[in-house]
Amino acid sequence: MASGELSALSLISSTREFSGTEQRIVDYILDHREEAPTMTAAQLARRSGTSEATISRFCKHLGFDNYRSFQFSLGRDLTLKHDGLDLDGEISLDNVEDSLKSILATKMGELEATLRGINGACVRNVVKRLAGANVIQIAAVGNTNSVALDATFKFSQLGLRCTTHEVNEIAVGFALTMQPKDALLVISNSGRSQRLMRVAQAAKNRGACVIAITGDEQSPLARLASYVLRTVNHEALLTTGDFAFSKISAMAIIETLYYFLLHEVEDGREHISRYEELIQPDKDVE
Repeated sequence: MASGELSALSLISSTREFSGTEQRIVDYILDHREEAPTMTAAQLARRSGTSEATISRFCKHLGFDNYRSFQFSLGRDLTLKHDGLDLDGEISLDNVEDSLKSILATKMGELEATLRGINGACVRNVVKRLAGANVIQIAAVGNTNSVALDATFKFSQLGLRCTTHEVNEIAVGFALTMQPKDALLVISNSGRSQRLMRVAQAAKNRGACVIAITGDEQSPLARLASYVLRTVNHEALLTTGDFAFSKISAMAIIETLYYFLLHEVEDGREHISRYEELIQPDKDVE
């Protein structure tokens, strides 16, 4: 499992399991985005009510070698502009135009960080495994079920045998029938869903390839998978940070895999043409 360049902002604003003291650091940074990147470790510790040792452990928890590398990444992220738009995070009907700009900048940031962070070798291996799979099971729960359905629809159009099940017990049962040439694509923002862990463990025990699309590369689901494609979620910049319902990054990864599969799957375009011919009567308007 390889990852691309670390993005401090992406890591702290995505849904992660932070300790109480670590969450104080995250909250302070998100509330003081202008000044946080210029602070020393001692200053950040004092302002967030923690210690320098906690700051150091926090940075290593995120995957950085030291505070300096975290600080550099945070400064780079927070000075990035998208078509002159700043990530101010203020959403209000009293100022709709600026709110729309903030939402646009935040979502563009999610997409950019997600696609830039994808490792090329990982994508190549994932596409090869999906293209050569006898059956692809796509699993998700709750809010990401719609992403799984979309992926099943797209990949099936290419002629790949795909299935997804919104009832978890059926998903587990199907995973128990998988074979070594099959692939399980599991989608989870947190990577900590016990229901999805059961599906993934069942598929892995059967020898199938497990591929995870998740926002946390250190999560239990990511550790279980053979390949991980990391999503970036900046919901904490627009919400309280207590929840993260954005599906844009996961959908972008599915779209990316689809474009690569379109060129990799033999007769993929012909399958799409035959599908369009079959549903054409539904589109005809007299």
